[in-house]
Amino acid sequence: MKQLLLPACFLLFVSGSFAQSSFVTLPAGGGNLKCSAYQQIGITDVKVTWNAPGVKGREGKIWGTPVVHYGFQNLGFGTSKEAPWRAGANENTTMWFSTDVSIEGKPLAAGKYGFHIAVYPDSCTLIFSKNSTAWGSFFYNPAEDALRVTVRQQKDLPQSREWLAYEFQDQTENSATIALLWEHWRIPFKVAVDLNKTVVDNLRRELQSDKGFAFENWQAAAQFCLQKEYNLEEALTWADNAINPFFGVETFNTISLKSQIQEKLGRKADAEETMKKAMDKATVTELHQYGRQLIAQKKPEKALEVFELNHTKNGDTWPVHVGLMRGYSATGDIKKALEHAKKALTQAPDDINRKNLEAAVKTLSEGKALVQ
Repeated sequence: MKQLLLPACFLLFVSGSFAQSSFVTLPAGGGNLKCSAYQQIGITDVKVTWNAPGVKGREGKIWGTPVVHYGFQNLGFGTSKEAPWRAGANENTTMWFSTDVSIEGKPLAAGKYGFHIAVYPDSCTLIFSKNSTAWGSFFYNPAEDALRVTVRQQKDLPQSREWLAYEFQDQTENSATIALLWEHWRIPFKVAVDLNKTVVDNLRRELQSDKGFAFENWQAAAQFCLQKEYNLEEALTWADNAINPFFGVETFNTISLKSQIQEKLGRKADAEETMKKAMDKATVTELHQYGRQLIAQKKPEKALEVFELNHTKNGDTWPVHVGLMRGYSATGDIKKALEHAKKALTQAPDDINRKNLEAAVKTLSEGKALVQ
């Protein structure tokens, strides 16, 4: 039988094809689990990725053993002669922050970091390394440290955690605790953001994009600053842009927002003048709600002026009489309040409002002011 001889070029082609092909997908080696956890703090994205080892019957033999060594050790492979624990299994545990944050009160710039822990019996040194692509801690280099912080671990969790996990806990609007949980240990650390600065920095960028051609975005940006009493001078410019005739609109909401910012800045005369312009644009409902807002701010005389303006502009209507009822009650004129309560009752648009007004008439008839 003749032996089949293949050309050398064909053999090279076949060999090269196999060398360049990718491997099939199989579970992570060693029985470890590939995991990730994500949370948003304010507008800051935070993501942790890790390979989770299991306890696998080693309870009481995890910490301070070859599984998780104390301090820094020569692992016998790689370039690091003093390596911390990799804070997981297999490749680097990583943490990614989309904006600048603080870790336990210390600043850390936005970016992706390799995460390691130098574990000790009563404390843990958390290490955020600029090298996020190396395998485990075998190539750890302290010169690449971006941040180190020390925290105390909890070593008495009542129920053992089989698989190592990172969890987000104790969330507030500007912070969260990330806790490593494994076996009976919990290693927590607080991640915080400068919420106002982070949001405003992002708003500046977004308002320079196509989002800046929608008045609602300028209005929302200015409203955020007003609510937080932060960056008010720039917020006033943003409020002006929401009114700008190029792409803005002059409504009660947009103009009154400018007035509120002026008032926060201490420019009372400007604020009053701007609010007059806003009220010229207001609907009957908007004027009513503004009057209610003034009552809540303990400004009953100002509120009554708004309710009376609503009467002048919109006449004998149900919201007008409801407003006058509340305005007169807040200023102590129970008789006038009762008069308008009875008129509003005859105009009530539905059963719920009718029942509320019946209760108001009863209260006022007894000579009592309404609870505002």
